[in-house]
Amino acid sequence: MILLDTDHLSILLDERDARHPPFRARLHAAGDFLAIPIVGIEEQLRGWLAKLHRVYDPQRQIVPYLRLKRVFEFLREWPIAEWNEPAADHFSHLRRLRVRIGTQDLKIACIALASDALLLSANLRDFEQVPGLRVEDWLR
Repeated sequence: MILLDTDHLSILLDERDARHPPFRARLHAAGDFLAIPIVGIEEQLRGWLAKLHRVYDPQRQIVPYLRLKRVFEFLREWPIAEWNEPAADHFSHLRRLRVRIGTQDLKIACIALASDALLLSANLRDFEQVPGLRVEDWLR
């Protein structure tokens, strides 16, 4: 299984990004089961909702609402890797080990560990602190 961190998910959502076509082709060529961790979805939604909350002009809300709609349409086609008991157990264990990365990143790492998945992320430096986690950056 391959899980997409939020940065890689953002590239898939933004077809205007020059990295979108080669990344999409690489995912297709990988031939492995692909999924998005529920925490990555939470981060996407929080970002778009925060943006909408900051914009008061209804005309300027049109584009953010369209992009939020695009997120939902995109997600309908993807399996979602859940936050479950094994992931929560990994999280508690890694916190006891004092692994120092952000809570959301650690949750994504724990979902990958619980799923025995390869995590795709541009944030290799922080994720390298997580013992046993397989992580690669396919955007370079």
